[in-house]
Amino acid sequence: MNDGPDFRFEIEAPAGPVCGVDEVGRGPWAGPVVTAAVILNPDTAPEGLNDSKKLSAKKREAFFELLQDMPHGIGVASVEEIDRLNILNATYLA
Repeated sequence: MNDGPDFRFEIEAPAGPVCGVDEVGRGPWAGPVVTAAVILNPDTAPEGLNDSKKLSAKKREAFFELLQDMPHGIGVASVEEIDRLNILNATYLA
């Protein structure tokens, strides 16, 4: 059984490409919240891609290099934005 993405939603999506988004920084006591997004092509997605917490540091680094060649983006919400908007809305902003 493959533990990685199965792309059922992406393949059936009527509106076109689907962008996967994740965040880091919602748990810490201080600092910004950072988001990252990538669009994976189901036909060319890297083999073995999975939740970063389930990958070794070496595999995360390898996937990082591969994902740099795919459509992607990074967003940041500052501490001031978190204070003003709350952490959830600052995450959406990022």
